[in-house]
Amino acid sequence: MLRIGLLGAGRIGTVHAQAISDHPDSTLVAVSDAMADAAARLAQAHGAVARTSEDIIADPDIDAVLIATPTDTHSDLIEAATAARKAVLCEKPVDLDLNRALASQQAVAGTGQPVMIGFNRRFDPGFGALKSAVQSGEIGSPELLSITSFDPAPPPISYVKVSGGLFRDMTIHDFDLANFIMGDVPVTVSAVGTSTVDPAIAEAGDVDTAVVTMTYKDGRIAVIKNSRRAVYGYDQRVEVLGSGGLLQARNVLENNLVKSTADGVISAKPTYFFLERYMPAYRAEWDAFVTAVKTGSAVPVTLEDGVAALALAEAATRSARTGIPVKLEEILKPVAK
Repeated sequence: MLRIGLLGAGRIGTVHAQAISDHPDSTLVAVSDAMADAAARLAQAHGAVARTSEDIIADPDIDAVLIATPTDTHSDLIEAATAARKAVLCEKPVDLDLNRALASQQAVAGTGQPVMIGFNRRFDPGFGALKSAVQSGEIGSPELLSITSFDPAPPPISYVKVSGGLFRDMTIHDFDLANFIMGDVPVTVSAVGTSTVDPAIAEAGDVDTAVVTMTYKDGRIAVIKNSRRAVYGYDQRVEVLGSGGLLQARNVLENNLVKSTADGVISAKPTYFFLERYMPAYRAEWDAFVTAVKTGSAVPVTLEDGVAALALAEAATRSARTGIPVKLEEILKPVAK
C-alpha cells in the first residue's frame, strides 16, 4: 500500500484525493495547501491529516507525493520531493518557464526517482483507442491530425492573469496529446490567437481563441483548435486522417438518447466540463502511476514529455505574438548553450 501526500487542496487536488482514496493500492495520509482550512477539510474527508508541504516531503514514511499546487511552485516541489527519495505525480505544466523546467529535469535525473506529469487525456478511453488504432496501422500512414478543444466558458480573469497564457494553460494538453498520437514532436509551430470571447482576457495580455498548425519532419500536419467558449458544452474531439481511412474520437455526451422525427434528429449535448468528461481518465492516470511505482516500471508520461509540451507552448506563444512560424529547435537553443 503506497502512502501518499497530496500537495494542493483546490479543485484539481480534490479530484486527485478521491482517486487516491478509491485505489486499492494507495492511501491518502497527508494534505497540504497554502489555505490551511482547505487542507484540513480535504484531509478530514479522506481520513488524512493536514500538514505543511515541507513536512510531507521530509516524512520518510510517505512514499510518493501528488503535486496539485499553483504552477509556479511545481519545479521547486518536484526537486524537493525527488531529492527526498519520493516518487512524484505533478499536474501540468511542469513550469511556466521553459528554462526552469529544463533545469528541473536535469536536477531530477540525478535522483533516479520517477516523475510523472499529469496529462490525463492520454488515459481517456476514446483517445487511447484512437492511439492504438493508429499504431496498429488501421488507417495506414497517419497524415493529418485534428484536435478540437473548446471550454464551455472562460475561467475567472484572476486565473487568466496567473495561468501563463492559453497556450501554456489550455493548449498544452493538446500539445501533449498530439505528441502522444503522432509518436513524435513537430519541427515547426505556427499559431494565431485573438480575444473574441471576453475583452478582459485581452486586457490581461492573453487570448481566448486560437489555432495552432504543426508540421513534422516527414510531412505530417497537426492542427489544434481552441476556444474558451462553446455554449453547448465541453467540446473534445480528435480526428486522424490516414492513407487508408479516418479515425475519430467523438464527444462524450450527457446521455445516449437520440430522438429522430420528421423534424430532424436530436441528441444530448456534450458533458459540461472536464470533471464530468475526464473522471475516468483521472482514475486511470492514477492507476498507471501506482502500477509504475509498485513495479519499478517506467511512468507512462515522463518529465521529458512535460518539457516537450511546454516547449511547444512557448513556440506557439512566440508565433502568435510575431505572426511568424517558429522552429522548435529555436526554442531550445537558449537553454542548450
